[in-house]
Amino acid sequence: MQSTDPDSPVTNEPLSASEALPKQQEPSEGPEPGTEAANPDGSESVAGYERVTVEAIESDGEIAFPESLEGLRDIGEASFGPLPPPPPEGVMEVVIGNDDRVKITNTTVYPYRAIASLVIVAADNSSWIGTGWFISPKTLITAGHCVYIKGSGVPGRDGWVKSIKVIPGRNGSSMPFGSAVSKNFKAVSAWTVNGNPNHDYGAIILNTPLGTSVGTFGFGVYTDADLLQTMANISGYPGDKPSGTHWFHARKVTAVNPLKVFYDIDTAGGQSGAPVWRVIDDKRFAIAVHAYGGSTANSGTRITAAVHANLVAWKV
Repeated sequence: MQSTDPDSPVTNEPLSASEALPKQQEPSEGPEPGTEAANPDGSESVAGYERVTVEAIESDGEIAFPESLEGLRDIGEASFGPLPPPPPEGVMEVVIGNDDRVKITNTTVYPYRAIASLVIVAADNSSWIGTGWFISPKTLITAGHCVYIKGSGVPGRDGWVKSIKVIPGRNGSSMPFGSAVSKNFKAVSAWTVNGNPNHDYGAIILNTPLGTSVGTFGFGVYTDADLLQTMANISGYPGDKPSGTHWFHARKVTAVNPLKVFYDIDTAGGQSGAPVWRVIDDKRFAIAVHAYGGSTANSGTRITAAVHANLVAWKV
């Protein structure tokens, strides 16, 4: 009998049973992190970022990955189609107003090195880009639509992607921590069966423990009142900037609902799956998985107790 729980985990590999309480998971900065202290408001200290007040290497030798990211589109387009102007609510990530994103020039320091550029090969061998982030030595979290394509309308494209190349701390053509290729993915039934955007999150499992070197994000479950006072940070690999470069922005959370966190942080296609994080006592804790946008707000899949339990179960 199929589970009716929308967060029922599914995978293209056998899943081990695990139980966990929704307690805050601690991050790891990895060796020699070079982390800078966050600003007093909870935003990361990034040169050039203008703080504002806002109210309320391994290869399996089988998959042919493109040598360049030039011309590759956001994996979100595979499920939702290209983004027409003006951007419709709840489709893909957008820049809201002026583009205030700042380039991360040193991607070898934590937390930016714990964020990875993703090169995704779909079932029909088409190639796409996305973003993921480490929660354990071998596990990255990303958007569900980065690992499982829904409703593309293209024969042979829907379903689990074929392979993902993970490049932590990428800086253009530089890959300071190498890369790893995965064919082991996880998501939840509400996304894989129904394409429900409220449950758009998943995981990438590596054979190589790159997270030991680059560090990991913590994550937790937080109340509405707490989140509405939180400064949210997002960093990742947008497709509208020079190929493979890493970009950051931060603003306060503007709204929440039981399954989503909303913010007017500037993002673009390619940042699907990026971490949305807060800083507590100079530790980085994810609050959501960035996935969608609209003309007035972008949004991420909120880390609820159910999402938290799956993330803990997926840690390797």
